[in-house]
Amino acid sequence: MRFRDKVVLVTGSSRGIGKAIALGFAREGADVVVAAKTVDPDPRLPGTIHETAREVEAHGRRALAVPVDLRKEDQVETLAARALETFGRVDILVNNAGAVHFGDVTHWSLKKFDLVMAVNVRASFLLSRALLPGMQERGSGVVAMIAPPIHPAAAPGKAPYLASKAGMTLLAMAIAGENEDHGIASFALWPVTAVETAATINLQLGDRSMWRRPEIVSDAMLALCARPVALSSGRAWLDEEVLREEGVTDFTPYRCDPACEPPPISIQAMDPDYKG
Repeated sequence: MRFRDKVVLVTGSSRGIGKAIALGFAREGADVVVAAKTVDPDPRLPGTIHETAREVEAHGRRALAVPVDLRKEDQVETLAARALETFGRVDILVNNAGAVHFGDVTHWSLKKFDLVMAVNVRASFLLSRALLPGMQERGSGVVAMIAPPIHPAAAPGKAPYLASKAGMTLLAMAIAGENEDHGIASFALWPVTAVETAATINLQLGDRSMWRRPEIVSDAMLALCARPVALSSGRAWLDEEVLREEGVTDFTPYRCDPACEPPPISIQAMDPDYKG
């Protein structure tokens, strides 16, 4: 129960990595603000904010389900205000929600470009800016981004998407440096392999033999948030890297297909020098 009575806000927590992170914190004693766009069930996108909230409550913790379109400034500000009004504070912010789209620069529409920028880096900026003052006043807190290390070689074929994700990583580094004297940690975290989410399924990014379960990112996130600021802040971490430092050497339980070890597809694109 490393997070007993902490308050955690997780965006994009109706499904996938965000839901796994929300439930991971709930299992370890935290109350959770469940923030996402999906309110009503959709056969194409399983999971809603209310379903996640009920699962949080099943662990004996309080949950606040807040519908939010992260592209809209007023809704992001309302999300922060409702979290503070309900719980009095937010101890940990996880900027997980993301819009995914790939393609050469000439094939990107402005609508898609604006989407990934708004949902990824702009929303993370707005929500971080809204919640940081309370953390600074208390002298503690965590601001986390689901975002990769920055490697320019990965840009071809996905530059606008990676530009938005790199913006999240740089935002985390800025928050870390600006809050060294406030007891606030800020970092980015990214999976080594593809993870089973609505995005990997709908975009047909491989199959279950090539994916790990979202819980690997959740376990790494919880481990980082439990560390002292000096041992977590100001870095772009990989999930395997974090878990190895926690003593985990067997990653087979995270496989979607128990018989297949997923290749490090995503990290080969992000970091050609990654050795595992």
